[in-house]
Amino acid sequence: MEPSFKKQKLAGQSVETNQQSYSPQQPSFKNPNFVHSMKLAATSKRRLWKNLKQIQAAEKALPWKPTDVTYSSLDAPPSFYPAKKYSDISGLPAKYVDPHTKLRYASADEYAQIKTLPSDIITGLLQLRRASNVVG
Repeated sequence: MEPSFKKQKLAGQSVETNQQSYSPQQPSFKNPNFVHSMKLAATSKRRLWKNLKQIQAAEKALPWKPTDVTYSSLDAPPSFYPAKKYSDISGLPAKYVDPHTKLRYASADEYAQIKTLPSDIITGLLQLRRASNVVG
């Protein structure tokens, strides 16, 4: 016995079914009144974006309570990751520290260069890094 195909007219479309009625329905999660923002953009004014400086200036003009969170009062918690350490000579990520001078270095070539540096240069490099124990 051959399956019988029926032609149904649904919403301006011709759909063939195999003895099953098929009625396309709009999914329940879709809003039937939704209009995409690009369609609205053609008819309405274009949205202008504000930079951070403009947002902060607008916030200062408004009356805020001291407990309100704003862009300018937002404090970040400390990081869970350890601080990255960089070489005092090249600026590359440093894995090593010279025990005598306390300078950080990334390679054997930098270590050889540190050994030839005079003490005033070493002191200057440690002050640049704001190291608390300056070699004297």
